[in-house]
Amino acid sequence: MSNLKVSFLGLGVMGFPMAGHLSKAGYPVTVYNRTAQKAKDWVTTYNLDGAQVKACETVSQACEDASIVFMCVGNDNDVKDVAYQALKVMKPGSVLVDHTTASADVARELYAACTEKNIGFLDAPVSGGQAGAENGQLTVMVGGDQEFYDKAEPVMSHYARHSQLLGKSGSGQLAKMMNQICIAGIVQGLSEALHFGQRAGLDCNAVIDVISKGAAQSWQMENRASTMLSNTFDFGFAVDWMRKDLGIALDEARKNGSTLALTALVDQYYADVQKLGGGRWDTSSLLTRLK
Repeated sequence: MSNLKVSFLGLGVMGFPMAGHLSKAGYPVTVYNRTAQKAKDWVTTYNLDGAQVKACETVSQACEDASIVFMCVGNDNDVKDVAYQALKVMKPGSVLVDHTTASADVARELYAACTEKNIGFLDAPVSGGQAGAENGQLTVMVGGDQEFYDKAEPVMSHYARHSQLLGKSGSGQLAKMMNQICIAGIVQGLSEALHFGQRAGLDCNAVIDVISKGAAQSWQMENRASTMLSNTFDFGFAVDWMRKDLGIALDEARKNGSTLALTALVDQYYADVQKLGGGRWDTSSLLTRLK
């Protein structure tokens, strides 16, 4: 394992613990973050029991000699900026794995750029949020080639409970769009149910305890209903991020001719939450616009 050097670019709420799991697993890990202090903090956190960890000030420095480069940054522009810097120094046969939620178009562009250099590229967005990253329980949706997936999957397994190759380049990002479409509808439905129950004078915690055992059960119900009822939203997956993701899905829908009426509606509901000052609130804050 120690012969397989890995790099991790982007140490936000997801990347920081994901890279940490790789260090704990025994891999030599080199990290880079746009804010250099965050990379230094990561080294301080995970420089334990002889771990081989290092922070670099540039993307190029961080990616030299890496067998696999993981990245988890902000948006399409960030992905391209960081990826093209990495490609300047990555060696043939190495693999670039992008965990950012971005567009399928960017995934396909980077796949082509990597292929020209005999470098593997996997678009591999994740689901599970900050808690999933911290607990090593993420789900990874992957697009790309089997040979490079086989090389990266054993490493990703240290922070993922499940990963799956879903098809050619871009498939991972398209799957993540489906994931966010589902979540948007579920959270809106849960918000309306709780609003209805409160207006009806029910003990909603008791009701949720019952209906969560039946067909209405969902991850959102199990993990967010209680915080929604207590009006607690200062945590979790931010509304701003969700709107970014839904915007990507809606743009892709316009290209492939699919109809996402509910998704478009919920996206506008999230815009309402932003106007209330809730851009950094958890996505479950849809309930606030009903009060």
